[in-house]
Amino acid sequence: MKSEIVKIGKVRIGGGLPIIIQSMTDTPTSDVTATVKQCIELYDAGAEIVRMTVNDDTSAKAVPEIRKSLDKKGYKDIALIGDFHFNGHILLNKYPLLVKALDKFRVNPANEKSFEEFIRIAAENNKTVRIGLNKGSFDGDIVKAILSYAAKAEKLGLKRNQIVLSLKSSDAVDFIKDHERLAEGMKKNKKIYALHVGLTEAGTGVQGIVASSVATGILLQKGIGDTIRVSITPTKNESRTKEVEVCKNILQTLNIRTFTPKITSCPGCGRTNKKYFQEMVERINEHIKKYKNAKNLHIAIMGCIVNGPGECKKADIAIMLPGYQEKQTAQVYIKGKLTKSLSGKNMLKEFFEILDKELKIS
Repeated sequence: MKSEIVKIGKVRIGGGLPIIIQSMTDTPTSDVTATVKQCIELYDAGAEIVRMTVNDDTSAKAVPEIRKSLDKKGYKDIALIGDFHFNGHILLNKYPLLVKALDKFRVNPANEKSFEEFIRIAAENNKTVRIGLNKGSFDGDIVKAILSYAAKAEKLGLKRNQIVLSLKSSDAVDFIKDHERLAEGMKKNKKIYALHVGLTEAGTGVQGIVASSVATGILLQKGIGDTIRVSITPTKNESRTKEVEVCKNILQTLNIRTFTPKITSCPGCGRTNKKYFQEMVERINEHIKKYKNAKNLHIAIMGCIVNGPGECKKADIAIMLPGYQEKQTAQVYIKGKLTKSLSGKNMLKEFFEILDKELKIS
């Protein structure tokens, strides 16, 4: 589903362009130093768009300083979104520098006391707006409502290519069904708005990652979504960048974007030398991070002869380790062809040398 192309700062979304990753800071926006630091961390991890809370005078005053600091540090490409609830129209009217510093405004019409005034300010300042409804703060037909708000925003002066829509739910099944209905509604109305998708309040750990990945992945496979975010609760001392890494893995798994080499490795079983195999997989994953030119590479690390040869032949570089009761020789494949056999205690070191040579060539 090809949507309108929308410009958010230096980032463009929609219209069949690459799916963009978004994240949100969890620092107090009034803390300029901490917020700038986290914006940079999220951007460096892969988030092209970063959203931040703007809920009071202190945060509103801080946003221009955050933008200025990011630009000074060489991060002019980070697109900044202001997240407003309840008093957005007041803050935007009160602080012209806030309006100037933001690339996009996010509004939840269910929580904004003057949606019309909010949209008017955006239109007058040529700003993009994400109109987002969340089932946690809205009762009724959320699909019908979001389309109505989008039409109203156009009547108030926003262009269609300045509007992004989002529907939020913490229930994966509802989330998918709502977006399918939204897609059908936009096609029927012949108004294909850009969409931001992401299961909200997904939880923490494996539960949150799985729920977000399944729900978001299904929509992306249907061609629904132009930007994505994974909203998981970080565990204690866990970096906010974890959600960005999950987004990258969703996109790469679906062959939508490529960020790192694809590594095929078996789970191991009673045939494999568990300790040695797991150590090799871990060390190879770490080793290839230093190669910035290797993101399109396919590496296979297989633990025995059962599925090893077939997977190794599909990869650019591969190693098939010997399993228990097999000849203790590892076979190395390059571009699908068996090229070398390794044995002895230095197998890993020798494979790294082969890997380094091939990565430098690629």
